[in-house]
Amino acid sequence: MTSPLTLEKYGITIGEGHPLVVMAGLNVLEDEALALNVGHHLKAVCEKIGLPYIFKASFDKANRSSITSYRGPGMEEGLKILSKVKAELGVPVVTDYHEIDQAVPVSEVAEVVQVPAFLARQTDLVVAGAKAVEAAGGWLHVKKPQFLAPWDVKNIISKVGEVTTKNPTLLCERGVSFGYNNLVVDMLGIQGMKDLGVPVTIDATHAVQLPGADPRTSGGSTGGRREGVAVIAKSAVAAGADGVFLEFHTDPDKALCDGPSCLPLDAAEGLLTTLKGIHELIRA
Repeated sequence: MTSPLTLEKYGITIGEGHPLVVMAGLNVLEDEALALNVGHHLKAVCEKIGLPYIFKASFDKANRSSITSYRGPGMEEGLKILSKVKAELGVPVVTDYHEIDQAVPVSEVAEVVQVPAFLARQTDLVVAGAKAVEAAGGWLHVKKPQFLAPWDVKNIISKVGEVTTKNPTLLCERGVSFGYNNLVVDMLGIQGMKDLGVPVTIDATHAVQLPGADPRTSGGSTGGRREGVAVIAKSAVAAGADGVFLEFHTDPDKALCDGPSCLPLDAAEGLLTTLKGIHELIRA
């Protein structure tokens, strides 16, 4: 049985018996104006259709194919922008951290602190995030590594549980490596991870990536299959996902990071309305 998690300040609960939680926004922060534009639109959509909303954006994309790829504004400037979004929209935010020393300052701004998939087995990093999140009253959103079976994520949950009094972990499915330059999502893994006793989200955006396979840069960046985002999101919600993690942009083809995998902003209402309907149907 999944143990729900609650952000008390915002009255948002994720888990069995609760509404589908939407974590959505930008792949990476580009500037304050774009973040506010996207955040306002997505908040309005979620309020209209009745879904809890958490704004998502990274301040640093540390794992890039090329050293010349855009990474973001960095932690200091990025946390300022996220703080502005929180204050103006009145919503919680989710962002990732990459180093032990970032855990505390990030948790002081972001209610949901995210462990990147490639770093989720780094014990010291996970422990630092878990302790920081518990002190701040937030959640630790752990991306399942592309190289781990769903059931093996239990060891990450165990690490967090050993250093916290009430395990604040939720897991995120984002695909598993399948041969070269490809990811697939095993929908049976959604329930498999929920059986570990924690809520599970689906990162449908990163799940359609084609790592190192962007023909625009001769493999110098990650490619993607934007048309597959809705397919994976709907399938995962039908399989039992408690939340969705999605990335949008006002002009995806001009996004500074992972444009081939993100959706146009005007697609949000239709997709989220469908996902809400699926979520309610399978729980009826």
